[in-house]
Amino acid sequence: MKKIVIAAVLGLFAANMAFAADAGCDAKAAEKKLAGAAKSSFLKKCNKDAAIATCGTQAADKKLRGAAKNSFVKKCENDAVAAK
Repeated sequence: MKKIVIAAVLGLFAANMAFAADAGCDAKAAEKKLAGAAKSSFLKKCNKDAAIATCGTQAADKKLRGAAKNSFVKKCENDAVAAK
């Protein structure tokens, strides 16, 4: 039960980080005065890069290594992209 609660809290944390990254990416796109397809492409890459960084940090916090780390980061990234 304790593991489920911890997993839920981490999931909410990851979702909040994804939304924070989204706001940062929007600000960067506005700063660069991007529009249309260029803006969409920039936002997609920026959000994915932010998810990778966030998920990598979470994996390090959990002290995951090897295949467990790769699996966790991949799932975390997919969840972050799906949350958008």
